[in-house]
Amino acid sequence: MDQPLPITLDGMIDHAGNPLAKMPDEIHPSSNAVLFNDAGEVLLQRRADNGLWGLPGGRHEIGESSEACAIRECWEETGIMTRAKRLVGIYSDPGGHNILRYPNGYTVHYVVAVFEVEYVSGEIAVSSESTEVRYWPVSALPDEIAPAARLRVNDTVAGQVAAFSK
Repeated sequence: MDQPLPITLDGMIDHAGNPLAKMPDEIHPSSNAVLFNDAGEVLLQRRADNGLWGLPGGRHEIGESSEACAIRECWEETGIMTRAKRLVGIYSDPGGHNILRYPNGYTVHYVVAVFEVEYVSGEIAVSSESTEVRYWPVSALPDEIAPAARLRVNDTVAGQVAAFSK
């Protein structure tokens, strides 16, 4: 029987596409919410920690499902209450912008469940984790968008029926 390949830094990149100099410090389950308004624009937030635009989302709390995490994070970060429409995919590839390097150098490999969600209630509000929250046309996403967010928005728009892992 063949042995699995050893895990190395080869091909591992951070959220901005930079190669890693060391293995991530931790791995965490997390979720993102992709919300479109009636005009087909996607809700993004400008992150306070790195200035990049991204999707609402974050780490699971103990005992929380991936779907519940996406809904809670969207509400906490944007003021919008949602409900899940469908699972878009699971994103875990260490070469696919799923590793976040924080300003202090701490590095986390996220395994992200991405859900397309629909609006239930609420008004857009900025949280302590963001400096701006707004809808963007999918055809004109901001230049300063995190590569992972661009990929996940595009995958959601593609409307693939079956969930996938990247």
